[in-house]
Amino acid sequence: INKMSLMYTLYIPCVSTDVHSLMAFVTYIAGQTPFPEFSAVLMLDDVQIGYYDSVTWKPVYRTNSTDLQFHEEEQKDADIVFRVMYNIFKERAFYLKEQQNHTDGVQVHQRIAGCELLNDDKPGLLQRWDALDGQNIEELIFDIENNKTQTKMTWRPWDQHKWIRVKYMYENVYHPLCMKVLRRYLYMEKNNVLRKVKPRVRFMNKTLSDSQGLQISCLATGFYPRHINLTMFRDGQPVDDDQITGGEILPNGDGTCQMRKSLVISEEELCEEHKYNCTMKHLNLENKLDITYGSFSHSVVFSVLVFMCVAVLIITAVIIWRKRRAAGK
Repeated sequence: INKMSLMYTLYIPCVSTDVHSLMAFVTYIAGQTPFPEFSAVLMLDDVQIGYYDSVTWKPVYRTNSTDLQFHEEEQKDADIVFRVMYNIFKERAFYLKEQQNHTDGVQVHQRIAGCELLNDDKPGLLQRWDALDGQNIEELIFDIENNKTQTKMTWRPWDQHKWIRVKYMYENVYHPLCMKVLRRYLYMEKNNVLRKVKPRVRFMNKTLSDSQGLQISCLATGFYPRHINLTMFRDGQPVDDDQITGGEILPNGDGTCQMRKSLVISEEELCEEHKYNCTMKHLNLENKLDITYGSFSHSVVFSVLVFMCVAVLIITAVIIWRKRRAAGK
């Protein structure tokens, strides 16, 4: 198995900046690998606050508390959630092996599960996504306010008893526990997760080799939180996504994020002198950059010509001054 196969391919919808979430990214590996059989990363919005695996069966949190009772509570909470997940994955792997003849290679079971806190301090949805070897197999959404539970893509049908058990556990165990941890760490990490950093935006261009034209890129960097809209336009119309490369939100080393989108412009398009611009929207901040490559090219040529004329005049004046000075002597 290689590390890239452990990347999460589940779709996670972006939430509003007024919504905070606590999410567990869980991996269970059936088969021999150098990785822990079971591991979980706990994220508060975009900040990692905890880790848990089957090597130590102990949670590691970003807290400097020396209160023994506090650590015992964290251990108990982690065991309630992650031990149950471990047993579920182990039972699922056994079923696939015995009933579905999945006996070859390595199986990677993944889960993203967590809860939301709305801007009015009301609980949002409790959600769960499951995947097997990178393919979505199950989704569950629990709406505590309306007392509704919705499932999609269940890989094994649920009977009525299963529905009753699941609903009881989510309503009386998982949701209260998730909201307690979310509120606790939101208070402890408020300086990180509640900060707002305005992005810096740049428009760059690079000439491609072998006369392939020009690549223009729009880079937004140094922003937080991570939710951002970055759009490239040609003559006032959005450029089709299939013509654009990049667009992933990547972390910077200082805890902020960056996003880059690039577009290749052929030589034929350059001659047509289209107008390209990049529009960025982050939180309530807006920044718009405009650059016209056709006019830009002409302005560069004009600037070079003016510079050359001035240089010729200066050189001529120096030569004349030296001749007169020599004649005077």
